[in-house]
Amino acid sequence: MKQILPLSPPDKAPRRPIIRLAESVYERLRADIFAFRLLPGDRFAENDVAERLQVSRTPVREALMRLQSEGLVRGYFRNGWEVIPIDFKRFAALYDLREMIELHAIRRVARAIVAQSATCASLLGEIAAIWRVPAALRERDGLVVAALDEGFHLAMVAAAGNSETDAVYRQVTEHIRIMRRLEFAYGDCIDDTYDEHIAVLAALDAGEIDNAEALLMRHIKDSYTAVQQITIDRLEQVRTEMAQSAGTAPGRRKRFG
Repeated sequence: MKQILPLSPPDKAPRRPIIRLAESVYERLRADIFAFRLLPGDRFAENDVAERLQVSRTPVREALMRLQSEGLVRGYFRNGWEVIPIDFKRFAALYDLREMIELHAIRRVARAIVAQSATCASLLGEIAAIWRVPAALRERDGLVVAALDEGFHLAMVAAAGNSETDAVYRQVTEHIRIMRRLEFAYGDCIDDTYDEHIAVLAALDAGEIDNAEALLMRHIKDSYTAVQQITIDRLEQVRTEMAQSAGTAPGRRKRFG
């Protein structure tokens, strides 16, 4: 009698390769957005991406949905996808919200440290281990430092102990991520970031609440000013290069790549 082998559970066998492909597509598209190979306002279809990367539409759709959740692209029903245009008014409002949340958080953290909270002391020790390092041992990869910088601010807000504020701040972080990473990818801010984080930590250690707030506020405002200019300059540079290669001023691009 011919032996009948049990069937694999439906959908589970092919799922892992699709997940890996979706992760790969996500990384490629995100890199294209951060490097302005895909410009703000560019429109494209899932088929364009699938053809270019030689994959099916399923991992492409999953990657695009993830990018949409991060505020980097948006989909139109039956009309393709668009890289989110950079709205400086919106980013200014988000940075204002970021500043309000972080200043509230650092006040609470500073007071907890003065009250000798073991939890906050432990947090500061973990953060300090990353930032208080000799100059020769500082991380030099801009995007790695961008992730570390994001972690510094997320940890500070989380330490304030308000889960609702923490959730809102994480959403703000996702919405401004592209601009913050542009600062580290194209700016000269790595050493300043280390120095400014160390200064904030030192003020907290010393129980200087007002000083810690002032240092953090200046850190955020300087970051926004720098990243706004970098974004404008980078966009202008890319558009100039496109115009030169095409021989004419570029219009609104409709296709991927």
